[in-house]
Amino acid sequence: MTGHIFIITGPSGVGKGTLCALLLKINPRFTLSISATSRTVRAGEVDGVNYYFKTREAFEAMIEHDRQALDATQHHLLEWAEYNGQFYGTPREPVEAALQSGRHVLLEIETAGAMQVKQKFPAACQIFIAPPDMTTLEQRLRARDTEDELNIQNRLRIAQHELTQQDRFDYVVINHKLDSALSEISQIVENWHGSGV
Repeated sequence: MTGHIFIITGPSGVGKGTLCALLLKINPRFTLSISATSRTVRAGEVDGVNYYFKTREAFEAMIEHDRQALDATQHHLLEWAEYNGQFYGTPREPVEAALQSGRHVLLEIETAGAMQVKQKFPAACQIFIAPPDMTTLEQRLRARDTEDELNIQNRLRIAQHELTQQDRFDYVVINHKLDSALSEISQIVENWHGSGV
């Protein structure tokens, strides 16, 4: 039995990472897809654990390879996007290996990337995580204390656009309280059979 892809997407600061970590703890069938990025390493992050950290040049080379490869199964990346001035993407090979071994693959990615994966894997389940409101989202972003004011404002501007796209996804879960959001996602996973909704 092959696994399914579950995509957790939504604005920066909405709690995607926390929800993914909890899902991995409660459901042993899940494995987390590690994204590649061109951004610099933050304190405490480890290459190959948090992200595959690539130089901008190396990332651009992967994108160019995929543009020229006519067969999508030869692509290095399932999806990629430029977000807030940095590249992010999902390496194809580890995802396909996990699916073939019967594992569910959890992708925590930006909304543009989520749409690309859905095109290549129509049976993937897209779950959009939304904040209760923009004020709460801003408070969460500031509480992380990882961004300067300019980056916070950029992320809030991007979030406003992303929220207008939420109806394009299979499910929308409002992360008002972590435990109720987790319960709702768990129910979606249990009922998903790759047929869409």
